[in-house]
Amino acid sequence: MIRIQQLKLPVSHTHEQLMEKIAKTLGVRPEKIQKYKIRRESIDARKKSDIHYVYTLDVEVKNESSILHKKKHPQISLAKDIPYQFPLDGTESLHHPPVIVGSGPAGLFCAYLLAKHGYCPLVIERGRNIEERTRDVEQFWQTNQLQPESNVQFGEGGAGAFSDGKLNTLVKDVKGRNQAVLDIFIRHGAPEEIGYQSKPHIGTDLLRNVVANMRRQIEDWGGTFLFETCMTGLEFWQEQLTGLHCIQQGKSLYLQTELAVLALGHSARDTFEMLSHSGVWMEAKSFAVGLRAEHPQRFINESQYGEKLAEKLPPAPYKVTTSLKNGRGVYSFCMCPGGYVVNASSEQGRIAVNGMSYSRREGQNANSAIIVTVTPEDFEREGPLGGLEFQRKLEEKAYQLGNGKIPQQLFGDFEAGVMSSSYGGFSSAIKGHHGFGPLHSLMPKEIMDSFCQGMHQFSRYIPGFDRADTILSGVESRTSSPVRINRNEQFESNKKGVYPCGEGAGYAGGIMSAAMDGMKIAEAIAKKYRMLK
Repeated sequence: MIRIQQLKLPVSHTHEQLMEKIAKTLGVRPEKIQKYKIRRESIDARKKSDIHYVYTLDVEVKNESSILHKKKHPQISLAKDIPYQFPLDGTESLHHPPVIVGSGPAGLFCAYLLAKHGYCPLVIERGRNIEERTRDVEQFWQTNQLQPESNVQFGEGGAGAFSDGKLNTLVKDVKGRNQAVLDIFIRHGAPEEIGYQSKPHIGTDLLRNVVANMRRQIEDWGGTFLFETCMTGLEFWQEQLTGLHCIQQGKSLYLQTELAVLALGHSARDTFEMLSHSGVWMEAKSFAVGLRAEHPQRFINESQYGEKLAEKLPPAPYKVTTSLKNGRGVYSFCMCPGGYVVNASSEQGRIAVNGMSYSRREGQNANSAIIVTVTPEDFEREGPLGGLEFQRKLEEKAYQLGNGKIPQQLFGDFEAGVMSSSYGGFSSAIKGHHGFGPLHSLMPKEIMDSFCQGMHQFSRYIPGFDRADTILSGVESRTSSPVRINRNEQFESNKKGVYPCGEGAGYAGGIMSAAMDGMKIAEAIAKKYRMLK
């Protein structure tokens, strides 16, 4: 097939116009085009006077070689893809199924590949399956009664199951893992558009179904899932893993295994503490904290597309970032067009927020975490768990400021240091109990000042971003893991048979990078061990 890149068309183009543009680019008549496949689709909105779609397409026509010979143009080339290859050359024997701890994107994709290739993985998950977990989360938002083991952080699908479901990543991919993840998602119920959109997302409603379908496929291939099963200890013989101690629905459970994949997620704080006491090497790492900022989605659309196209194009995303003179970085994170702020707490007496969108992104507001970088130098507690303690203290204070609810404050009042008493030109789109609170007293002064500086600087790119009635909610503390569990080039920790994996272990940041890291761990296992069946 012939690949055409940078093919531009107006926002309101038709299928016929696309066919005509393909034909003109290749120098053939439209009826000579046998079929085409969109490989990439994006909106170029850099100039408000000339917003257009940009395509990369693979086109099948007769006499492809002669067309390529005649049309010497940088836009046109022979289509080449990187097929994903899973290694199957391990020689060592496994005596027990590998255990995967956690069923977020990293654990799920690791289990998927291992099950597909005959390794019969056992997945343990402290939370519930996605169907029961969804009911628990909805009930929490309605009643404010938290289930510590079944919430936005814990349960099948991980934290990403209650998010915007973004599927873009900055991870360099030379082995086809990125496309393989998208293909697997599509195969299990995700819309085909995620395979070619420049900024693909599934949405929390569709992602939950995909997760359940992947679990069923893993089980059909010989994998096993144990929900409501929390790992509480590791057992070693001469530094080699021999088993896991667990609690399953209140009862002790011991699992013999010589191989455990720690796909924990960034909120498994009690597990981090246990691993540290068990001698698994880890270190504190930098991350970022801040607040969720809400604006009307129409306001963001107009800023990105202009007034004429504000309602003719999909809800607009944005990405803003700046570096301050004090050395702090301030940037947007997990931006949710047409989304909701959600209570994402997982511990009693603590409040953490996140953002979430459904597949259609039909909410009235846009929200994003505006976060400020913090480093181990900011942590009071020394050692690998200093960042964990830093997060907890912020979340405890947020809980107190909101009297057990999500504390909110308008940006103008936040900067002035006064309580808000009502919303301004728009109301909050939020899931969970909430009320006004003095968020201006939540964070250390340097972080609060950095947050305000960032808001004002971002207004240079999105005029009015720092409007006084911007709704802030806090605290956004779970942006990434506060620790990194060390691993070597073979992806093992200092304890043999222990494979740190994904976002919680400090090697990913989002659904795609976590899924790809899970694939890397599965590959490492297959390179070393023979399949079980």
